[in-house]
Amino acid sequence: FCCLGHSLFPAPFLPHSPTMPVKDIIYSTKYYDETYEYRHVILPPDIARHLPKGGRILAEDEWRGLGVRQSLGWVHYAVHRPEPHVLLFRRPRTDAPRENNPTNK
Repeated sequence: FCCLGHSLFPAPFLPHSPTMPVKDIIYSTKYYDETYEYRHVILPPDIARHLPKGGRILAEDEWRGLGVRQSLGWVHYAVHRPEPHVLLFRRPRTDAPRENNPTNK
C-alpha cells in the first residue's frame, strides 16, 4: 500500500511514472456558468485502466497520481458513467463577482 495524504491506495492505483505518456492526456478548453469554471480531461486507455472499478469521485491526490496536471482549485465533481475515462472537473469562478462580497456594493 501507498499512503498519500489521508488515504491509503494499493500501489497499482498510482500508475504515473516519469516514463508514463502523460502527454496523451487530453485537456478540454474551459467552459463556464455563473458559478463555476469547468473542464474535462480524457485519459488514454493505458491510464484509464487504473481507475477504480464502479466509478467514483477521485480525491486530488488520486487524479494527480494518475498523471493529471492542473493548477490548484480543480475538483473532480462527477463521473460520466458512459465514458468513465472522461474526468469532469470544476472550480469556483474567480472572475465573477460574489453576491455576498461586501466590496461589490
